[in-house]
Amino acid sequence: MDRASLFAAIQKKQSYLCVGLDTDIQKIPSHLLKEKDPVFAFNKAIIDATAEYAVAYKPNLAFYEAMGLAGWESLQKTLDYIPKDIFTIADAKRGDIGNTSGLYARAFFEAMNFDSVTVAPYMGEDSVKPFLAFEGKWVILLGLTSNAGSEDFQSLKMASGLRLYEQVLETSQLWGTPDNMMYVIGATKAQQFGEIRKRIPDHFLLVPGVGAQGGDLRSVSQYGMNPQCGLLVNSSRGIIYASSGADFAQKAGEEARKIQQEMAEYLHLFL
Repeated sequence: MDRASLFAAIQKKQSYLCVGLDTDIQKIPSHLLKEKDPVFAFNKAIIDATAEYAVAYKPNLAFYEAMGLAGWESLQKTLDYIPKDIFTIADAKRGDIGNTSGLYARAFFEAMNFDSVTVAPYMGEDSVKPFLAFEGKWVILLGLTSNAGSEDFQSLKMASGLRLYEQVLETSQLWGTPDNMMYVIGATKAQQFGEIRKRIPDHFLLVPGVGAQGGDLRSVSQYGMNPQCGLLVNSSRGIIYASSGADFAQKAGEEARKIQQEMAEYLHLFL
């Protein structure tokens, strides 16, 4: 999916919601455990309930890898079920030497046909470039994350006077463009969005941390939005685990709709 198509979807749905499919077999409603593929049954119901409100889905691969081959099969079925006009993100956080990164890129972009993959920048340009070689696909580079431990390294000041995450934003813009590269910027860092936007005014930002992690959607929208919206705001647990009962899909849909309605308001206010 290219940038224009993504923005068109945002305008059509009046939403920049990304639903995180962090599906834990130990947390899904017990009645689904009778299904042949409980994880896919759960994901299918969540997608059916939220697709009209979401412009992206983001499976976190750890939840699938932990189940071995069965997990990979559930993931592929989930990916195949997602409507083709909805952006897909492999939340894999890969990053390795160039030839290995090339194989990761083939896995996610050719074998599985994701639209994008999250990538760690620590090993530098040659570890990221192989992902950028695929036409019509996106790299989502880790910039400033929402976890508490992000302060250990990402905010350290360098000799240049820049913080490490700021150097990542500056240097990586030489690798890709706003048409094939996004950044992960955590919602819990909302106070820094204005400054970040000055450095990367045109790129899309994938924003985790809204909802269960305490991020503020209004602040993220006000300071993070650009003329093409430029935001994909992720909610995982707050939607998919809105209920643990038989009504889990209905409650997920209601929660997604609530977020979409708030987003529609902010699109009107800030776009």
